This record gives sequence, C-alpha cells and structure tokens, in this order.
Amino acid sequence: MSIEVFSSIEFQMSLLLFVALGGYLLASRINQSAVVGEILIGLLVGPSFLGLITYTDFVSSIAALGAVILMFVIGFEFSLKELSSIKFGIIGLSGVIVPWICGYLLAVLFGYNFISSLFIGTALTATSIAITANVLREMCLLETDVAKAIIGAAVIDDVLSLLALSITADVASGTFSFTGIALTILKQVGFLIIAGAAGIFIISKWIQRIDNTRLAKKNPEFVFIFVVMIAFLFATLSEYVGISAIIGAFIAGVSFNGLNLEHSHNIEEGAEYLYIIFGSIFFVSLGILVDISYLTKAAVVFLIILTIAAVITKLIGCSIPAKILGYSGRDSLAIGFGMSPRGEVAMIVALMGLTMGLIGQEVYAAIVLMSLITTILTPIIFRNWLFKKEVLVCDTKF
Repeated sequence: MSIEVFSSIEFQMSLLLFVALGGYLLASRINQSAVVGEILIGLLVGPSFLGLITYTDFVSSIAALGAVILMFVIGFEFSLKELSSIKFGIIGLSGVIVPWICGYLLAVLFGYNFISSLFIGTALTATSIAITANVLREMCLLETDVAKAIIGAAVIDDVLSLLALSITADVASGTFSFTGIALTILKQVGFLIIAGAAGIFIISKWIQRIDNTRLAKKNPEFVFIFVVMIAFLFATLSEYVGISAIIGAFIAGVSFNGLNLEHSHNIEEGAEYLYIIFGSIFFVSLGILVDISYLTKAAVVFLIILTIAAVITKLIGCSIPAKILGYSGRDSLAIGFGMSPRGEVAMIVALMGLTMGLIGQEVYAAIVLMSLITTILTPIIFRNWLFKKEVLVCDTKF
C-alpha cells in the first residue's frame, strides 16, 4: 500500500512542488536567480545524488506544460513588430552556424564518427528561449532593447536548431533530401506567419466579442479558458510542423498582447498563476534529468571542453554580429550570453542521439551536463556582472 502511495501522481506532484520550494530557498540563500536554485535542487534530489525523483513520463509531461505556459506568459510582453527585425534573423542564423561547425569539428577531434559528430554539433546550436526569457523577466529587463534582441534572435535560433536536428536525423537515417528540407522550411515559416496573423487579426477580435457577451459576463473565467486552449492549440500545431511547442505558445501570447477585457478575468494574471506552478517544475526537471554516474574520466574532459566551446561559440556567433549591427559592448555580450543556455533543447537532441544508438551514455551525460551548466551560467553572469545595477533596482521593488 505504501509503495502505491509513493508512486501515485498526487504524491509525485506534491514532492515536485516541495522540491521547487526548496529551490527558491536555496536561490535566496546564495543570492541567485530562482532558476539556478530550482535546477540545483533538482540535481540534488535526482539520480545524480539522492535519487529521490527520476525523470519519469509524468515529470516530463508536467515539465513540458511548464515550458509552454512560461513562453505563453512571456509572449504578453512583446509585439510581433518588435520581433520581426532583420537584425534578429542575422544574429539567430550566425548563432546556429558557428556552434554547429565548431561542435562538429570538436567531436571529430575527439575521435567521434561523422554521424555522432553531427549530433554533438546540433546540440550546440540550441538556445533555450524559455530559460533566458524567464531570467530576463525575473530581473525586470523584458522591456529593454537587449531583451527584445535576445528573444527575437532566440526564436529564429530555435526554429533553425530544430531544422538542423531534422537534417541531422535525416542524414543518420539515410533519408536526407534537399526537397524535404525545403518543404520543412516552407512549413515552419508559413506556420509562423499564418499563426501570428490569425492570432492578431482574427482570434483576438473573437476574444473581444466574447468578452461582451452575456456568457462572459456571467462566467468571467470563460475567456481565460478559451485563451489557454488556443495557446495549447498553437503549441500543438507548432510541433506538428516541426517547431518547438514553446514557439507556438509564445506566438499565442504575442497575439493576445494588449487585449482590453471589461468583463472577463485578467488573462495575464491567470496565466501567471499557472506558470508559478508548472514553470517551477520545468526548471526542477532540468536538474532531475542529469545523471553524472555515467561520466568517465574521458567524458569529463570532453564535458569541460564542450561547455567552454558552447559558451564561446555563442559569444562569437551572436555577440560579434550584434556589435557590428550597432549594439553596445555590454548589450552585445548580453546577447551572446543570453543565447548560451542550451537547456531542454540540447537535452532533446542528446536523447534522440542516444535512442538511435549514435552516441553512448557518456556522451549523452556530457551533453546534458553541458546544457545544465550553460543554463546556470547565464543568470549568474547577468545578475552578478552585466546587469548588477539593474538587478539591485529590480529587487528593491519587491
């Protein structure tokens, strides 16, 4: 009976939230971002140390919900016009090409074969938009130009990284064709344009009309449920065309930016409460996913060099173009470091390579740990160096 209780969904949910609270306490003790505390506490209770929680399908599903809700909330802070600058496209493209080439060459240098090296290079292309967006939001920086540049470039980066993953997977399976890649690009770009237009010009107007109906006046929660339904629908369609679900949710949030509702509950406030629960579990899950027991001495050396390369290639690939395009030295560095977290995206690439038998457990562990280290590094650099003064001002508001 006791085993059934401990394995129940209710207990797992309670334990995950308890761990998330521990992450907040740890973060306040070390004066760092809540993201850092949650990831570290997840690492502690996961298979790497205490082994209290493992990365089950349930944890994975709840974490995925958290990432979707997080990007939905972040989307409310942006307009489509702010994210459509050609500058962001240049930074995002360069931020994929440089890490992919360098990651591939590094893997070849360590003696890995062609396909394995491609997967390792692909893992370095990723940028976890959810991680950086949350850190910027936590530090009250989402309204700044540098935040808009990071988010805009990260959206492009995410799309291109998943395209790189698609190419790598096709090469590995022997099904690669230029026609297939062209169709994939067409689907992805078409989805972003159609989803954005539909959200802004059609669905937003529906919501305004629904808000003035007798149904919404009697049930003020109706519009909120409808909007969240649309967010998850966009996330589903996004995955269907080969883009990360969080991009679809982000587009939904951007579409509903500035909605003025008279009779319904505040959408942003309601989504914020959902994020507090599920977003916390998402960050804890990143630590739980890591298992350092698979690391060998050779893998540790590879991990160190891979992590250094992961940061440097994003700095070269993103900071230099940003500087050339007119951003200040500090903002250029912030864009580079802001694009550095690999987070769950690189972990997905590593998991695919592992399940296809193209990389071993030690390489998988190295990539996952690299993702974790780069994820923790960015908020530390932002809070303690690049935006130290801004963080102090932000903290005094609360």
